Amino acid sequence: MENRLQAVRDQIVKAATHAGRSPTAIRLVAVSKTQPAAAVRAAWNEGQRDFGENYVQEAIAKMSELADLDITWHFIGPIQSNKTRLIASHFDWVHSIDRLSVAERLSAQRPAGRPPIDACIQVNVSGEASKSGCTPAEASALVAAASRLPGLRVRGLMTVPEPDLPAAQQREQLEALRALQHAINGDGHPLDTLSMGMSADLDAAIAAGSTIVRIGTAIFGARTVSPDRASSAPTLTPSPDTLS
Repeated sequence: MENRLQAVRDQIVKAATHAGRSPTAIRLVAVSKTQPAAAVRAAWNEGQRDFGENYVQEAIAKMSELADLDITWHFIGPIQSNKTRLIASHFDWVHSIDRLSVAERLSAQRPAGRPPIDACIQVNVSGEASKSGCTPAEASALVAAASRLPGLRVRGLMTVPEPDLPAAQQREQLEALRALQHAINGDGHPLDTLSMGMSADLDAAIAAGSTIVRIGTAIFGARTVSPDRASSAPTLTPSPDTLS
């Protein structure tokens, strides 16, 4: 664990330096979905404080077991409407808002006394039909509407580029999100966050301006089946690394 986590940190420093950026401008979210609480604790002991989860029940169980630790929890998976209350109650960040109805539910269900949820709007820059996210054309209006909700603080945009692309095309998709951020900022909705960059495209994402990178297997190793999924499909194979 220690060596893998340090290797990722070193890669971030190297990529940021190569891009002429400060490594301190890039936040590492360790994607701990399907990993046991013991693995999260081990990473925390090595100084990691931000952790990302895709599956609500699995995450809540870990939060309970790790309640003695000061952790910032990020929800990064597709959002089901029937899970918004749990997400609003337990997470500090939500990266995957892709429609106004979900934003409204998260805002309304945020417990009184807690600060607004830091939020990113997920944008489907690749146009893949199987992928979550609003279209680039919809993003500015969604940012504007979500920014008016009291329970949210819209911080930026998130994307997952199309996998297995040549490096140049992958970079184009990542840079498209940065261009969209600049356009939305010009519309009067300041955004300071770009959540993009996973194990396979970390360097390209940092070069394109990412401020949050979401890294899973490079830190924790291979995944097992999520408890959320295993309960309904015992023979399910491990989930693809689509959001880490």
